[in-house]
Amino acid sequence: MSIAVLYGGSRPNGNTEVLTRKVIQGLTVEEIYLKDHLIEPIVDKRHAEEGFPEINDDYNSIIDRILQHDILIFSTPIYWYSMSGIMKNFIDRWSQTLKDTKYPDFKKQMSQKRVYVIAVGGDNPCIKGLPMIQQFQYIFDFIGTRFDGYILGEGNRPDEIVEDKRALVAAEQLRKKLQ
Repeated sequence: MSIAVLYGGSRPNGNTEVLTRKVIQGLTVEEIYLKDHLIEPIVDKRHAEEGFPEINDDYNSIIDRILQHDILIFSTPIYWYSMSGIMKNFIDRWSQTLKDTKYPDFKKQMSQKRVYVIAVGGDNPCIKGLPMIQQFQYIFDFIGTRFDGYILGEGNRPDEIVEDKRALVAAEQLRKKLQ
C-alpha cells in the first residue's frame, strides 16, 4: 500500500502541513508540494473541436506520480471556506486529463484509489469547512474514487494546530489506520 500526500498550502510548515505530518509520521509516503510546481490554470476546451492544447508545465509529472499510489491524501488549508487555489487549480486540470489520450484509463485508475482530506482553518472549520468536504466528496464521486475520511483542524497563526487536541487525536487514529 503506497501513499502520496498532495500539499496545497503556500506557507512552509503551515498548520495543515504540521497536522498532516502527524498522520504520516513513521510511514513511507511520497510528498508532493503543489506550490513548488508550475500548474497552469485550465483553459476549458472540453467541447472544442481541437480539444485541449498541450501545456508545458509540471501538471502531467504530478499526475504520473500520484497514479503510482494506492492512497492519496489531499492536504489543504481552508482558504475562504474552500480548498487552496493551487489545489483547486490542480483538480480543475483533471477535466483535461479525462480527455488526454496519454491517460486513457485515468478515471479507472483513480477509481481504484482511497483518498483522505486533511484541512486546517481558523474560523470554526469543523462547521465552516464542511462545504469544502462536500465539494471533495462530489469530486471523488465523479471520478469514482473512494473517499475514506477527513480531518478538519483549527489553527490560524503558525503552530496553532498543536492546540487542537481533537484534530491531533484524529491524526493519530488515521496514522494507525494507514500503518
